[in-house]
Amino acid sequence: MRNRTKILISAVLVVVAAALIAFGAYATFTSTATASHSVTTGTVVIALGATGGSTNRLNVDATAVAPGDTIQRSVDLINQGSLDLASITLTTSATTSSVLDTDATNGLQLVIERCSVAWTESGSSPAFTYTCGGSTSSVLASRPVIGSNLALSNLGALTAGVTDHLRLTLTLPTTADNSFQNKTSTVQYSFTGTQRAATSR
Repeated sequence: MRNRTKILISAVLVVVAAALIAFGAYATFTSTATASHSVTTGTVVIALGATGGSTNRLNVDATAVAPGDTIQRSVDLINQGSLDLASITLTTSATTSSVLDTDATNGLQLVIERCSVAWTESGSSPAFTYTCGGSTSSVLASRPVIGSNLALSNLGALTAGVTDHLRLTLTLPTTADNSFQNKTSTVQYSFTGTQRAATSR
């Protein structure tokens, strides 16, 4: 009988002790403060104007070109992203190659200019010409048509949401000799935008 009583008293003491511990835990003073914010990344998106109009004539071929001829094509370069850019470069490659693009001296030469307003287009396809009703600036000085990561200057499209109106002029030098007859090169233009420098946000 005594042993049962001792066991019962021990059990009661264990239950009481557990209850006191639990009560003590829940009776502790606490305080919590919270805050949160979201982090959203920006975008780098370089686009060209819609083809089929003066906003992008880079898909218009030129035929029967002779030494001394020029080929003018307009294109809008658009920063459609939400980030400003540190630079925009141009890489040109020949998907179909000939002496027109491999001869750096007598082959096709490229110049790019920017107009502060949209270029005024004249002529009929493919013999387009363009005049600027605003101010012009040099984007790429005369050089051989093929090049990699060519730095472009005086671009407004470094700023998010801005469009640059460009005119590309290809010239076949008068020094091109008979070896240039009946040759074809297909020039591909790739514009690459690089994000602005990192900063505190």
